Amino acid sequence: MRVLLATVLSLVGAAWGLAVQQQPINLINEPADLSAWSVVSSQDLPGYSIRLKESSRLCDPDVKQIHGYLDIENRHLFFWFFESRSSPATDPVTLWLNGGPGCSSMLGLLMELGPCRVAEAGNTTDINPHSWNTQSNVLFLDQPAGVGLSYYDNGTKIPHTTPTAAADVLAFLKLFFGQYGEYSELPFHIFGESYGGHYVPAIAHAIWKDNAVAERKIPLTSIGIGNGLTDSAVQFEHYHTYGCKNPKYKNVFSQKTCDDLAHKIPTCKELIDTCQQWRTPFTCVPASVYCNEAVMKPFQETGLNVYDIRRKCESGSDLCYPIINDVQAYLNTPEVRAQLGVSDQAGKFQTCSNNVGRQFSVTGDLEISFGPQLAELLDNGIKALIYVGDADFICNWMGVRALTLALEWSGSKGFNRAKDLHWLSSQTGKLVGDFRTYKTLTYLRVNNAGHMVPYDQPSNSLEMFNLFISPDYDSFVASALAGAQ
Repeated sequence: MRVLLATVLSLVGAAWGLAVQQQPINLINEPADLSAWSVVSSQDLPGYSIRLKESSRLCDPDVKQIHGYLDIENRHLFFWFFESRSSPATDPVTLWLNGGPGCSSMLGLLMELGPCRVAEAGNTTDINPHSWNTQSNVLFLDQPAGVGLSYYDNGTKIPHTTPTAAADVLAFLKLFFGQYGEYSELPFHIFGESYGGHYVPAIAHAIWKDNAVAERKIPLTSIGIGNGLTDSAVQFEHYHTYGCKNPKYKNVFSQKTCDDLAHKIPTCKELIDTCQQWRTPFTCVPASVYCNEAVMKPFQETGLNVYDIRRKCESGSDLCYPIINDVQAYLNTPEVRAQLGVSDQAGKFQTCSNNVGRQFSVTGDLEISFGPQLAELLDNGIKALIYVGDADFICNWMGVRALTLALEWSGSKGFNRAKDLHWLSSQTGKLVGDFRTYKTLTYLRVNNAGHMVPYDQPSNSLEMFNLFISPDYDSFVASALAGAQ
């Protein structure tokens, strides 16, 4: 979400068989420089191809890794795949996406939930025992072009709306699963955080629609959104409540700022509603400018970390976290880039791209709601976990909870009537957070965590993830309900 903040302020200022006779997507393995890449393309996806390697032993040397680029004419998206540490042949596949818009999923890999965490100074990495590839194959993707290790050729028009970015991700998944049929029938999950509140439902919805007509379907099973921005019309007003009437942490704002913000909320709501009705830059950009100026300028004056109000924003640290400087140092190391086959055209790695964020902002994408896509997925059997750290300000739990209560889907009445239950750690027995679940929707507030839950609560976030994607989840819910009687 750093790019979202900076941009707005700058505006103010096996079924996929490769045998020829079983090849409805017509995969073509093209000869390539054997020291570098294998190249996969499809006659059914003109203009798209994947170049890839399976040679890296960085980060987690004990599991199979695949990395490379999705090439889309003049756009190039970097990906890095890790097999499960447990049972890669039967464990599900999870796509992870960081947000922004414009932030790299290498942040998730090297700081949050990946198989390793970057060490201090960025010289090496340490194995992460709480990685989400403990019981899942995990795929990290830098998208859209211009984010992280992804890049675009000079003069290229890059995707600058969530739906256009989602179309590229869908094509990538078709090619990837077409090449690696051993993963293609495993349960598939999409998780993301922050602007993933846009990305995840949009990509999942694109997959769901494509599955209705495609011969080879992606087995989409569930989605997860962590501290996500999905519908600003619902979420915005809770900046006031969270910043001024916080039941757990101290209030962020002075009374004067709280009074001023309360006065601006109705105008902001009206602007966002107009944006979502007309969905044009002319109606949406003013909403972004006005609403975010009202909140972010006074928040910056507090000196706090917008992603974790328990901490000061550490000066000289990207995104207020020193470890992010280490991530950048690691991915700018020549030896690492050489092993990953990072193109020189990708330029110096930056955690977030203000340029990409600006492109999304000027189209008005930031204020568009993806609640309807999320609701349609819920109504069609796709499970969703909406989780949120309780110390985050930028996508705070009050706004996220309000989002889940406001969703218009067939289970909305049942969800709104459902009980809030305690989430207890199976290892410590301690209270992890509270959750509410009904049919395909689960909301979980995680205690003592900021915007990046896997960073602050690595063990608990892994338990959350493994439980949600496992067949035992329904039994867990039944047990929690019984205990609440």
